[in-house]
Amino acid sequence: MMHNRPDLFDVDEYLVDMQGISKGFGANLALSDVSLKLAPGSVHALMGENGAGKSTLMKILAGVHVPDRGEIVLNGAAYAPQNPKQAHEAGVSTVFQELSLLPNLSIAENMFLGKEPVGRLGLIDKKRMIAETAAALAELKLDLSPNTLVSELSIAERQFVEIAHGVKADADVFILDEPTAALTAADVEVLNAQIARLKSVGKAIVYISHRMEEIFDVCDAVTVLKDGQHVATRPLEGLTQNALIALMVGRDIQDLFPDRGETVGDAALTVRDLQIDVDSAPVAFELRRGEIVGLAGLEGQGQQSIIRSIVGASQPVSGQVLTAGKAVVLPLSSRTGIRLMQRMGIGFVPEDRKEEGLYLGLPIAHNLTMGLHSQNAGVAWARGYRDKIAEVMASMNVRAASVNHSVSSLSGGNQQKVLLGRYLATGVDVLLIEEPTRGVDIG
Repeated sequence: MMHNRPDLFDVDEYLVDMQGISKGFGANLALSDVSLKLAPGSVHALMGENGAGKSTLMKILAGVHVPDRGEIVLNGAAYAPQNPKQAHEAGVSTVFQELSLLPNLSIAENMFLGKEPVGRLGLIDKKRMIAETAAALAELKLDLSPNTLVSELSIAERQFVEIAHGVKADADVFILDEPTAALTAADVEVLNAQIARLKSVGKAIVYISHRMEEIFDVCDAVTVLKDGQHVATRPLEGLTQNALIALMVGRDIQDLFPDRGETVGDAALTVRDLQIDVDSAPVAFELRRGEIVGLAGLEGQGQQSIIRSIVGASQPVSGQVLTAGKAVVLPLSSRTGIRLMQRMGIGFVPEDRKEEGLYLGLPIAHNLTMGLHSQNAGVAWARGYRDKIAEVMASMNVRAASVNHSVSSLSGGNQQKVLLGRYLATGVDVLLIEEPTRGVDIG
């Protein structure tokens, strides 16, 4: 837990002073007259439900968006970046929730993208790139080679490389958007140590997270947004979790989770003798109707391989799956396994919605109905599914101005609802879900 919290409301000069920020996208007003002040040597939580405007406000600070109205002062001077490069040069470093690394480049090439060091002959100084990247990774206790392609990294490793990229920059302001979403407890400790170091040398850190324990452990103050408007800014000292949740959702929440089901039915999915690799012991488990089975473990301990083996996204040594009265022998084809299992009533929701789950350039409606269309024959008339789309949007409380907008326009949590809604719309009997609450707010 971090201590020595500064008095954020008695500061001579703030590092960042955002005043009256408004931003609209078409008919959707994402921010309306929002203000935010960041003190040096502090960690400031930015909280709110999915779609509250948190990411939009931070993208304005990071130069991704230009505000329609409002002013920003950075280090005592007017600040109006027109692009992320200008923001970075002014001293604002950002780690966004949706990873921005290029998978076909190495870690070092990503770390220096657009600012590669040049030697005396005008050639890129690759030795310097590798050395400085190795130092940045070592500082975060990351045992990774700078030459490793990003495509070969796990989600957690990619997230840490994003964080290393931000920490490496000599910035005054650091924006961390859901930085621990894919990290283990041990990795979170490493991250917290880095945040404490940045704080100790007078940096200002914006911390966006839906994990309450982190907010109270790491942050000094919190600003809450709701529906694009400023609700409150409070010191975290003396504030309770329930009071903070009430500020976010606009009401007191009595029960964070619904009551557990009291009855379970027959087996919906049985896994037998699943051997992930030649050195691992066989795994067996059963999922019954009306039941939720959790697979828990540190990153890389096999839980992802177990789930993916069932649908052919991973290739085990051997195994057997029983569902819907049929037995399926593993491994399944990586090309046809997912569709085969979906026909048998099993849906698979991957953890990386950006790379593996959603088609970000397509409309929300297309993303929702993709599973329904895949159930049809190879040549069949396309159906509209208008009623089904409306039903899923309502039941999942997806916040969007129109189902015809691209799914990339949604907040991370609403994107997650669309991905889950795709499989709920198909009426599958069994859902295999990786990291279902990644980026989803407490409400």
